[in-house]
Amino acid sequence: MTKSLIHPTAIIDSKAQLDSSVRVGPYSVIGPQVKIAKGSSVGAHCVIEGHTTIGVDNRIFQFNSIGAIPQDKKYAGEDAELVIGDRNTIREFCTLNIGTATPEQNPLSNGTGKTVIGSDNWIMAYVHVAHDCTIGNHTIFANNSQLAGHVEVGDWVILGGFTVVHQFVRLGAHSMTAMCSLLFADLPPYVMCQGQPSAARSMNFEGLRRRGFTPERVAIVKTMHKLLYRSELGLSDACEQIDALKASNPESAADISLLVNFLRSTPANRGIVR
Repeated sequence: MTKSLIHPTAIIDSKAQLDSSVRVGPYSVIGPQVKIAKGSSVGAHCVIEGHTTIGVDNRIFQFNSIGAIPQDKKYAGEDAELVIGDRNTIREFCTLNIGTATPEQNPLSNGTGKTVIGSDNWIMAYVHVAHDCTIGNHTIFANNSQLAGHVEVGDWVILGGFTVVHQFVRLGAHSMTAMCSLLFADLPPYVMCQGQPSAARSMNFEGLRRRGFTPERVAIVKTMHKLLYRSELGLSDACEQIDALKASNPESAADISLLVNFLRSTPANRGIVR
């Protein structure tokens, strides 16, 4: 560690592994199992603890709690971790917890042992990411978004402010929630939702265009939306008809598979946002 980059009031355990380029602000506390890669910065009054690994060029603002034990009564101190990728921005007062025990570690637990946050994510103030969540890349979590345990968030997802997500819910890639949305069911890829509980409103067409989707690819997403939400087909039949679009639209096969695979892996007892 380069001492000039570490504020003298910061408390960093001698076993912590920080690249020499890491900056740490006043009064932050970093525990012995923490690893922080080059170019990352930690603001004032942060606590980073537990088995936490943070990649390169992350910007962690002041007053964050990162790597604390899960808020799960079954957790009994088993080894679990938090892994954060590269180039993430984490704003003030966020709480990001480690995972819970795997069934092998504790028969009463159904955890994965790991909470994972990918790269290039924009996480605004007061966000909570609970144990065993998996977050992809290029997501945006607006202020006060709250994830319960075991939530899966795909790439390019946008959560509106005060979104609340029930445990074990999945959010597919390119989906989006409006402010104050409450999710009890899986949100398929591309879908925009709103409400308490949330209902599907449209597809995230503008977001797709901004990400470089061609008009032809956007048109296929519109067709899939109609089959899934505007027809009278059941979920299984809608899946079959959506999958059949590949034959006449080979250039959109990956976009079609993204939605079909998500729908076919949705648990029957949870269902999708309708």
